[in-house]
Amino acid sequence: MGEIIGAGLVAHAPTIMMSREDRFALNEGKEISLVPGLHRLKSEVLDVLKPDVIVLFDTHWFTIVEFCVTAHTRRSGLFTSDELPRGMRQIRYDLPGNPVLAQSMADHATAAGVRTNAIDDPWLPIHYPTVNLSTFLQGSEQWLSVSHAYSADPEDFLAVGRGIGAAIAASDQRVVLIASGSMSHRFWSFRDIPLHEASDPIHISRPEAREADYERLRWFAEGNHAAVIDTMPEYLAHVPEARFGHYLMMAAACGGRDWKAKGRQFSDYENATGTSQVHVWFDMI
Repeated sequence: MGEIIGAGLVAHAPTIMMSREDRFALNEGKEISLVPGLHRLKSEVLDVLKPDVIVLFDTHWFTIVEFCVTAHTRRSGLFTSDELPRGMRQIRYDLPGNPVLAQSMADHATAAGVRTNAIDDPWLPIHYPTVNLSTFLQGSEQWLSVSHAYSADPEDFLAVGRGIGAAIAASDQRVVLIASGSMSHRFWSFRDIPLHEASDPIHISRPEAREADYERLRWFAEGNHAAVIDTMPEYLAHVPEARFGHYLMMAAACGGRDWKAKGRQFSDYENATGTSQVHVWFDMI
């Protein structure tokens, strides 16, 4: 029987891929905490757990009429971001996959009531949440990416997550889940961005969004996932990335409102051009 052995809300902000010199220049001569946080996640968590598979909920893989799961035997190549080609260019990736688990995840999510398909098209684009985090975190495990249907509501994300959890339980795999994305996610206007590139959370674009994020970070630390799920209508007013679907799918796969795993931060709560960034890890075993 398979199991989820760890789960995390992990930031993929483009700044993590910049040179040390460029990161320091943007952040008033200091390192952003996200980069050492990723190194710690690799050495202190993933190298210890040694998962068979990492399932990454990718907030930049936008779908509309369905959810999708990568079902390739292997994804490899070079990635240049169309969003920020200066900082994310020609990044090499080589990710073995697990087509059997991918198909099972799609089947179970569809059975849970949300159309989900396993996709093995060799020309399917890859997105930088997957590329950036695998650059820091990849070991010998297999990697699957899950899309976000931007037309989905919280109950749809929760249903997909329940299906993914059921598929993992029915497998023989030890799986880590990574919800890769931001909390509140409203950018400053183009002309104001240069004034707000430092990581200090005072630069989060709305003070009320920052306070809503802090409230959820407290709930994460308490293991109070029910509160996070139950207050999604209020939280959506603060524009969490991908309607917080990455977290909702992860949480539902782990038990939903009954999930009690306490979160520990592997980074500070930081700003990136107005959006919130943080690494929070939930130990399952």
